Amino acid sequence: MCGVEISVQPNGTLRIEGDSEDVFSHGYICPKAVALQDIHNDPDRLKHPVRRTNGGWQQIGWDEAFDEVAENIKRSQAKHGRHSVAMYIGNPTVHNYGSMLFFPGFVRSLHTRNRFSATSVDQLAHHFAAFFMFGHQLLLPIPDLDRTDFLLILGGNPAVSNGSLMTAPDVPGRLRAIRARGGKVVLIDPRRTETARLADRHIFIRPGTDVLLLLALLNVIYAENLTKPDRLAKFTDGLEIVGKLAADFSPEKIAPITGIPAEQVRELAREFANAKTAVCYGRIGVSTQEFGGACQWLINVLNIITGNLDRPGGAMFTKPAFDAVAAPEALTPRGSYGRWHSQVRKLPEFGGELPVAALAEDILTPGTDQIKVVITSAGNPVLSTPNGRQLDRAFAGLEFMASIDFYINETTRHANIILPPTASLEHDNYDLAFHLLAIHNTAKYSPPLFAPQENTRHDWQIFLELQTRMESKGPREQLLGKTKRAFIARFFPPSRLVDLGLRFGPYGNKLNPFSSGLTLAKLKESPHGVDLGPLESCFPNRIRTANRLIALAPEIFVQDIERVKKRLLESNGDHGPHDLLLIGRRQLRSNNSWMHNSERLVKGRPRCTLLMNPGDATRRNIFNGQQVTVHSRTGAIEITVEVSEEMMPGVISIPHGWGHDRPGIQLGVAEQHAGVSINDLTDDQSIDALCGTAAFNGTWVTVTRLSFTD
Repeated sequence: MCGVEISVQPNGTLRIEGDSEDVFSHGYICPKAVALQDIHNDPDRLKHPVRRTNGGWQQIGWDEAFDEVAENIKRSQAKHGRHSVAMYIGNPTVHNYGSMLFFPGFVRSLHTRNRFSATSVDQLAHHFAAFFMFGHQLLLPIPDLDRTDFLLILGGNPAVSNGSLMTAPDVPGRLRAIRARGGKVVLIDPRRTETARLADRHIFIRPGTDVLLLLALLNVIYAENLTKPDRLAKFTDGLEIVGKLAADFSPEKIAPITGIPAEQVRELAREFANAKTAVCYGRIGVSTQEFGGACQWLINVLNIITGNLDRPGGAMFTKPAFDAVAAPEALTPRGSYGRWHSQVRKLPEFGGELPVAALAEDILTPGTDQIKVVITSAGNPVLSTPNGRQLDRAFAGLEFMASIDFYINETTRHANIILPPTASLEHDNYDLAFHLLAIHNTAKYSPPLFAPQENTRHDWQIFLELQTRMESKGPREQLLGKTKRAFIARFFPPSRLVDLGLRFGPYGNKLNPFSSGLTLAKLKESPHGVDLGPLESCFPNRIRTANRLIALAPEIFVQDIERVKKRLLESNGDHGPHDLLLIGRRQLRSNNSWMHNSERLVKGRPRCTLLMNPGDATRRNIFNGQQVTVHSRTGAIEITVEVSEEMMPGVISIPHGWGHDRPGIQLGVAEQHAGVSINDLTDDQSIDALCGTAAFNGTWVTVTRLSFTD
């Protein structure tokens, strides 16, 4: 979403800078944008399909590759049933509008319920809460950073992520602006992060107990009559139910468990409720834990009962030019839950997908609908999903695997066929996902900088080709399929679909969409983007529940509070010999695993280190820079320690996305900066039982020093 200005130098190198005239980012740029050229010029990047053979990777033609993939899928489904095939979609997909528009058609053509994505190791809890409370999985509240007086952050590090599910260029500048206008920023996190250094106050919390803090804040607000839903009360159902639930969670009761003194909780509740405007924002630290779904629900509740939902300075909703929420159900489903379940653990589907924590066991466990074939796109689940070593073993035993990716990485090395798409600078872009999450309404179209190289394919063309082959059986159907594919490719490519979305969207002219209003042609005439104004109140009109009311206390969340009580209040927990809690860590120059082959992003001192509190280190006779072994239920890794006051006692941190030491990968730079994978420690059996999200944060581990003999 940040505007970039790219120029090609006489020697062929690229100069990438922030676009000072961009209506949204105003010249702000982060290191990852500059590294776009590294992907474009990467000698390790595949540009033609390859087949894995006993003698190594062999380049093959596109038609041969497409046919082989489709034939193997059909063969498996004929032999083992249609659910023997699984699809995994990775994080980079949301940065590519062609992929977003065309991968659903291919997935539907597979006729399998085994659909997985990075959603269930990331933001699923947000969609889950939005679906049950507001009636649509994409009605995601966005903090109105530029107008709030009090920002409460739980488990997020937006100074490094530039906002996650909150598209906001220059978050550090915006946090400083809140304080400059007399507002406050408070961070709750087990680590004193980069964001903490910009906040008025940072409070440590024991990983996995944020749900208790939120319930205690609600307890104080209800007990002291600080609720003020104001206009929201007219279209909100369940205000009294939440008050009764919170009554059992006094600050004194939760203090020994969270590590936050009761008086601090009371002070925080009063400050939030009495602020002129306030917003609570929780991200990956609260989303990917055992009670992530309940946390995102309670964050919404906190914003609602204080009157801070859908008003300036609070949690608001975007009005994007391409409005997925208002689109027909067939194009952007509002959501679903529990229509089917995973094979082994019977984990529920949400939004048409199963939790990816179930993928490995559903490959490895014999039985009906055992997964035999996997298709991955733009993802590296071996490094990005829990218990990665188990998934590594599972992929190695598949009957067939195909990957849409331009790298041979830790996941795609198992593929029989790799179909490489073009890179970012070779295709145009309109950001479908991040306009929906932005703190200000804008629209912008970016043309490609370079024409695709000869005989290459865009992601959307790959999906369309595969879909055509999957839908074609006999000669007649094959001919019709080719005709249909050619028609779509010519008349309804991604740019045409976006143009139609703009014309029929909130800034188009629905009465006469082909005469006036916002169009793609007008965006092309505005290379710095179009400013569509600040976020505006839109409830109750935008609510999508059946009764057009906000469901403040959906039964599924209310019942989950009993699980909270049993697990956190009534049980001491059985974590065996393990005595430390592991959390992840976001880094400015790292976007998961998929940009680690850029020297400019990985150079410098090693950043894949373990952060440990000085007291914890002293008790274990561990010193700064020492190699240690970290053990969990699922595995062990060796890593270098950084002793740091950043960490809460009893908690350690390892960054996500590293571990480029598997044999067979072809990532020259990444292999030289391999690091270790935190997901060799995280547990596929540890999930949020409510929605199936992987519970990454709060893994019990043991850390021991390596002796010289080791």
